[in-house]
Amino acid sequence: MSVDARSAEAGGSLSFFPLHMRRDLVRKAAHDLDRHHGEAAVDFWKTTCRALGADLVARGCPEDEMRTQIMDFQLAVQMELMTLHREQMAQG
Repeated sequence: MSVDARSAEAGGSLSFFPLHMRRDLVRKAAHDLDRHHGEAAVDFWKTTCRALGADLVARGCPEDEMRTQIMDFQLAVQMELMTLHREQMAQG
């Protein structure tokens, strides 16, 4: 049993590593989203965020924390997209 699970059973709180701090996840989502356009991008983004949210809830994350995590993740991906495009423009 993990330390987090024991803590939760003992009446402690279970914390979740923030999605927006998972750099590999943020970068992958930004690069994948950048490859989609129009309705395909919207569908990809909705599917990605819903899957991440469902995973958090399935692991016991409260709904309000899940929503905050998804919003922070979306912001991190947008920032990564801006960085990606800035680098592309600098390269010509």
